Order: sequence, then structure tokens, then C-alpha cells
Amino acid sequence: MIDRMQRLSFQDLTRIHDASMNVLRHTGIDFNHERIAGLFKSRGFKTDGTRVYFEETDIYRALSTTVPSFTLHARNPARNVTIGGPDGFVFIPTGGATYIAGTDGTQRPATFDDFKACCKLVQTSDQVDMGGYLMVQPTDLPWETANLDMMLAYMTLCDKPVFGASGSGQEAADALEMAAIIFGGREKMLDMPVVAAVANTLSPLRFSKEEGDVILQMAGWRQPVVISNMILAGVSGPVSLPELLVLENAEVLAGVVLTQLVSPGAPVLYGSSSAPIDMRTMVSAVGTSEAVKIASATAQMAGFYKLPCRAGGSLTDAHLPDAQALAEGTLMLSTVVRNGAHFIYHACGQMGSYISMGYEKWLLDEEICRMVRNILTPMIPAGETIDTDLVNQVGIGGQYLTHPSTFQKFRNLSASRLFNRKDYSRWQKSGAMRVEDQAYKALGPRLENYEKPPIDPGLEHALTAYVTARKFNHQPAARFLD
Repeated sequence: MIDRMQRLSFQDLTRIHDASMNVLRHTGIDFNHERIAGLFKSRGFKTDGTRVYFEETDIYRALSTTVPSFTLHARNPARNVTIGGPDGFVFIPTGGATYIAGTDGTQRPATFDDFKACCKLVQTSDQVDMGGYLMVQPTDLPWETANLDMMLAYMTLCDKPVFGASGSGQEAADALEMAAIIFGGREKMLDMPVVAAVANTLSPLRFSKEEGDVILQMAGWRQPVVISNMILAGVSGPVSLPELLVLENAEVLAGVVLTQLVSPGAPVLYGSSSAPIDMRTMVSAVGTSEAVKIASATAQMAGFYKLPCRAGGSLTDAHLPDAQALAEGTLMLSTVVRNGAHFIYHACGQMGSYISMGYEKWLLDEEICRMVRNILTPMIPAGETIDTDLVNQVGIGGQYLTHPSTFQKFRNLSASRLFNRKDYSRWQKSGAMRVEDQAYKALGPRLENYEKPPIDPGLEHALTAYVTARKFNHQPAARFLD
């Protein structure tokens, strides 16, 4: 098979690994966290204040206890997903946007109602596998407790797996405690992944104390944590991609080692959403070809270490759901899926270099997700024979339109819900609508037809009571950083 996109050889991957080891050995990683530095020191690592140095044996010792795949359990067992391995990938919607983008290029601040609308889109989607924290940033909620409201909304409005809060150790602890209410306590969760969270590095070669706390919490509960970074080439990392990959790899490996020191065997993912900075505008150019190349290499490095991989999804720098948005998003999403990523964040709705979320873009991205899944479906399923009798029977110059096999199998062909498949005259008669207008038209019925999944009233009451206690009595999560 010819694949003209660079496939890094074992020698290439080894060179990146060796260079990363040089950085970890001579410069190290600053965790900005005395407790974490003390943990490393107690295990024989060289430290200098909160800076930790690594030897190659430390990396391989940690990697020996990681798992290549795991099942993330949902409140509804039918929604469980596998993350890792050859086929275990999930689509997760966008997160972090403070604005909602309109189809005309306008923006407005995101609200809690927008977050709840995102929950409804997740629940009604046949492509989005999970959702949760910060799908948008509600500007009408107090930031100190917004995570509680978002987690409660998601856990009651959706029955799919949970993407947990990760802005601080306290937020992670809240998500874990609330998950424990659903799944029967911490002891059960120790052997059952139910909530995943992302811990981001503070490039170059640092972790913030808050993200260190997230790792301690998640790994301490043996829940999946994605060690990820967003190195901006030319600002927080080198412009040259090989050196950027070395920096990316060193940071992620340091986080992976920490998870395994806390709890050997705890699920951990290797991730990045690194991209160049456009030097003319100083905007993170997530829709560029370089960002796609970095994502491809990231997936290959994760495979080198036999770790599940997090990558960006339908990323774009566009501010409205136009041709640029779909072109950039499709190129990134299709590349990371084909290259072996497993945890595909920002698969739907991301716009404007993360600054905004678009409802119409979300629905259009679902179409792309559907197409990508279909592309990955084998044309010739294993064990099935090719029906040469059919071809011989119709023969030379025949037609297949009225053949019984066509009636039996034509519904197996993919069908778009939004993209035009009509000829010109029919398209004109039906309103000559642009695809973003089709998405706008479909959005209302989609939200109106949402049905809240069943939830035990006692369970919902317990979740609400937890949030109320935390918000109004200022009670910390019971096991925060224990």
C-alpha cells in the first residue's frame, strides 16, 4: 500500500525518544509541586527543589505497568466504550470555548443553557461517544463552582461516559466523588474506569501545581488521565518540528511516569494538540498542515510506547462554518483517526482556534465523523466470499438497478443527513440551501426531540445534594488529595 504521508520509521521514533531522554536527564521537568517532587525523590529520582530528572530506566519501568487499552464505563452499560487498541477510538466534542459562533460570523458569550444544549447534543448523537466538563465555558456561572453545575448537568442529562473536570485538583476530586455516587463508591471505581480527565503540561518542561494535583487525584483513584500539551511552535516550543516533538515527548513521558508512581497500572493516555503560531497574527494556527503533521507524529509516538493516544479532532481557525472550517477540520480528524489516535477531543463544534463553539459546525462535524467511520469499514469483510455469480449473471451490457441484490443491499450505502445529494433542479426546488443552513434547520428539531435518559431519583438527589453541599456549605471533596 502506498501512503505518501510520512510514516516515521522505528529509527525515526527511536531518535525522538533518545533526544527526549537527553532532555529529561540533563534538564528535567519542573512540577512546581513539593509533594510530587518528594514522591519522586522517595523513589530514587534525582531532584532539585521541584525539578525532577529522569533516566531511561525510569521511563521503561513506568511503561511496563501501563495498559494499552481499557473500557470506560457509562451510567448506561450499553454506552460503555473501549479506548485503545487497533479499533478502540472515541469522538468527544469540543471544550473550553467562551463564545458561541453564529453562521453569519457573529459571536456571543456562552451560557449555562448552551452547556445544557451541548449535553442534549451528546445524548442524541450517534457519533459523539462521551462528553462532560467545559464543552463551553458558561459565562453566567460563578467560576469558583461552575464545574459542579456542569458535572451535575452532564451526569443527569446524559448516560454516556464522563469527561471529568480538570481545572484543578479540587475540580477533579469533585468529579470523582460524584462518579462514586453513581458507580457505588471509590472501592468499586479502583477496578473500573468511569471518568477520564486531561492534565495539561505548562510548556516548556513544566507542570503547574494545579495540573499536578489533577494527576494525583485521577491516578490515585485509578481513573484514566490524559497527559497532554499544547506547545505553540515559535513561542513555547521550537519552530522546527523534530525538536518540538522531542519537547512534547519529554513532557508527556514525565507525566506518564508520575501516574505510574502514584498507582501502577492506572490507565494513562499520551496526548498533544500542539500547533504553530501564525507569526503575523500571533494566533495558534490549529488548522495548518503543520498541526496535522504534529498530530500524526504524536499518534505514532504513542504507538511506539504502546499507549492510547489523545489527539485533536475537527480543528479549525475559521470563525464560521464555511469551507475553511470543514476543510481544516476534515483534514485533521481523518488524519488522526487513520493514524491510530484513540481519544479524539474537539471532534465536533470547535471554531476560531478554540475561542468559540458553533452548533451548526457541531452537526456538520458529526457528518464528517460518520463518513470517517464508514471509510474505516472493511470493503471485504473477513470470511465473506466475493459473489462472482452475480457479475456473471448480469453479464455484458446488463444493468443492476432492478436486480434483487440491489434491493437487498442498497440501504447499506452511506446516506448523508445534511450534505446535498440532490440534482440541481431538485436542490433549487427544495430551497437551494447552503449546508450550514441545513444544519441550522436541523438543530431545532434535534434539541426539541431530546429525551432525558432514565436515572434513579435517589441517585439524582444524591448528586444534587453533593453539589449543594459543596457550593453553599463550602465543604471540600471528602478525599481531596488524601
